[in-house]
Amino acid sequence: MLEDLSIKNFALIDSVNIEFNKGFTVLSGETGAGKSILIGALSFLLGGKASVDQIRSGCQEASVTGTFLLPPHNQLDDIPLSDEDAEPRTARQWLSVHGIDQEDERVIIRRYVRDNGKTAAWISGTPVTRADLQSFCFFLVDIHGQHEHQSLMKVTEHRKFLDSYAGITAKVAEFTDLYSKLVEKRKTLAAMNTSDKEKNQKIEMLSFAVKEIEDAKLKNDEDVELEAEQAKLSSFEKLYTEIENISGLLSGNDGSGIVELCKKLRGSSEKACNLDSSLKEIDSRIENVFYEMSDLSEEVKSYSRTLVFDPERLAFVQDRLSLIYNLKKKYASNINAPLKEVFAYFEKAQNELEALANSSANIEKLSKEVSELEKVVYKAAKELSLKRMEASTKMASNVEAILSTLGMKGTKFAVSIQEKPGTEVVQKCGPYGLDNIEFLISANPGSPLLPLAKIASGGELSRVMLALKTVFASSDGVPTMIFDEIDTGIGGEVAVSVGSHIKKLAKSRQIFCITHLASIAVYADNQIKIQKGVNNDMTSTSVTPIEGDARVAEIARMLSGDATSSESLEHARSMLEKFA
Repeated sequence: MLEDLSIKNFALIDSVNIEFNKGFTVLSGETGAGKSILIGALSFLLGGKASVDQIRSGCQEASVTGTFLLPPHNQLDDIPLSDEDAEPRTARQWLSVHGIDQEDERVIIRRYVRDNGKTAAWISGTPVTRADLQSFCFFLVDIHGQHEHQSLMKVTEHRKFLDSYAGITAKVAEFTDLYSKLVEKRKTLAAMNTSDKEKNQKIEMLSFAVKEIEDAKLKNDEDVELEAEQAKLSSFEKLYTEIENISGLLSGNDGSGIVELCKKLRGSSEKACNLDSSLKEIDSRIENVFYEMSDLSEEVKSYSRTLVFDPERLAFVQDRLSLIYNLKKKYASNINAPLKEVFAYFEKAQNELEALANSSANIEKLSKEVSELEKVVYKAAKELSLKRMEASTKMASNVEAILSTLGMKGTKFAVSIQEKPGTEVVQKCGPYGLDNIEFLISANPGSPLLPLAKIASGGELSRVMLALKTVFASSDGVPTMIFDEIDTGIGGEVAVSVGSHIKKLAKSRQIFCITHLASIAVYADNQIKIQKGVNNDMTSTSVTPIEGDARVAEIARMLSGDATSSESLEHARSMLEKFA
């Protein structure tokens, strides 16, 4: 549910901060007041197209921020995804997959566009791409009309809606997991069922790799140690020269070495301390320095005696490193990869060799497992198909009944359920069962049933959406719906029926509706008036919740264009008392 919206410098809107309530909310105002701007701002927030044209004149950035209450927790949230590529089924699952936290059951979404064309978006403080924003907001809001997010127009979604209506969504999710296991077993079996020639070639290749790595007698982190040794041996002359310089500076033969100087310094310090006891601490420190320098001098001399250039060792180290680099080139991701990748390949190759050695027994066992699992999957898929067929007839009847009250009498609606094409031997199945599902409709008596996407009229499309959403009210998980142009081409009793239906639908979700018709607006739980005015020579759009006398006046204006006459006000008041 959308709880609040903050819009800054978007089109004609200077700054708007508005809170929203549950139920049915009507957006009204005179033609050109900017009702569609509010929906445009929300569409932008949900991942719609961004353009510098959306920025208010004279400003550098347009931004929209909204707070959304997440849908209630349901059983789909707890069904784990079958693999890494599986799409999240709910808003909560989407957040979990993307590592985004929600606080107090809410998320804050923010998006901006700047005059240089740059856009950015965040979900609860985490930066997201536009594609990610759209995929997440798909679970939160449906916008119907001339906007995006028309989930019912996507054929891929029809199966989800039918399954939800039939109450089998959880069973389908379980089936998908079962089907994924079958696919993996089939892949494994196909890999094992290679020809003898291919199998022997693979055995030969793996055996060579295992022997080559085994013969190398590698040690953990050997490459790191050898590289360090090579660096030392390759720079022997420079290293020896510097060590000799250090040794000379510490203990020079002419008495100028640091150790000799510290010795003289210590003697003078000791004498001075005998003359003034307050110098005792200084004398102690000088003494420590002398001993430290003496120890350091001996260590450097000892290290110097170990420096013996060994060209044979250098050649061995270089040859060994060359062997290791060659093994990495063959069996690791690259020559700079850690040596553990070669060890990992060695272990994997050994396992594959063992599996190939026992392939006949393994193939027979796996073939039996695949055959048994295929029967289980097919049986489960047929059960899903039966449930879908039963639900589709009832759903079609309900949709047609609602459409007849929405000014579309005679409209035919059907759910096409076709088995996926197969052969006489193998029945094709997919991750969701045996069925290809699509909604069909005939908006005019005598016309053939056509895909839902073929509906051209905005008014017809909105009413079909309204009918479907009414039918799906108990199963559809999208908590917020927006109807734009719901009143196109209707009036009178049809408009009253549309308003009544939206009122019923809003008992289980939040609904926003732009309308010019008072006979729809009077059913709303909340009403927001959108006005356009001029302030400081700048045109701007204001968004104001109205109630009481203000709402009566707005309904009167919608009825007759006159918000002040006693007749219009009385008519408006009586309609609100009757329908609100």
